[in-house]
Amino acid sequence: MWEEEEGDPNWAAKLDEPKEGDRLQKVLAAAGVGSRRACEELIEEGRVSVDGEVVRVQGKRVDPLTAVIHVDGQRVIVDDRMVYLAFNKPKGVLSAMTDDKGRPTVGDYVADRDTRVFHVGRLDAESEGLLLLTNDGALSHRLTHPSYGVLKTYLAEVPGPMQSDVRKRLLEGVDLEDGLVKVDKFRVVDNLPGKLLVEVVIHEGRKHVVRRLLEEVGHPVSRLVRTSIGAVQLASLKPGKFRHLNREEIGRLHSEVGL
Repeated sequence: MWEEEEGDPNWAAKLDEPKEGDRLQKVLAAAGVGSRRACEELIEEGRVSVDGEVVRVQGKRVDPLTAVIHVDGQRVIVDDRMVYLAFNKPKGVLSAMTDDKGRPTVGDYVADRDTRVFHVGRLDAESEGLLLLTNDGALSHRLTHPSYGVLKTYLAEVPGPMQSDVRKRLLEGVDLEDGLVKVDKFRVVDNLPGKLLVEVVIHEGRKHVVRRLLEEVGHPVSRLVRTSIGAVQLASLKPGKFRHLNREEIGRLHSEVGL
């Protein structure tokens, strides 16, 4: 019959700890959450959960390849095999990893990477801007599934001037051949000679939906750039370049789709 180890109130919980894996505070520190001591404090304060259970025991061991960890309710990716990239797709580049006709593809820009990644959703060849690349299949599926309603922002150049009822029509819904479509937000960003720069925020993912919407209300698009997907911004990323998403961006994307 055993006796409680004197001075250790967590003895019972520790009996159930797996012998393999890494200590939770070490895993969090390696993921960039903070110093090991700061991560210990987060655990002590009950701000860390593993697989849906709040952890307050120091030294808990977890498997970084399988554990689902949240800090303050936001997912922290601790599996270092996972890759998350933001790419600024240039005009004329296909949203594909390969093309049997030899046309330029997104895959050409990441072909020399050690880890294979895939594009999340698509931009048509004539459109430019933000495209996410990852090997996280669960996140990719949810980001592209219409039921999760992830917002995407576009800047479009269209002919001007614009009639006063266009914004109202877009917000209330426009009938396209595949059904009614509404935008979430719409505004005129700049009024240039003979043309307008407009911003469209929409959660729909139908093919060419922004181009079709604007053409339907009398303003065919001459240039279209996607500037954000959920929490991720294109910002100053140059065409043809990519960058790794930071921990905050990755966490917020997961939160937006319930992961």
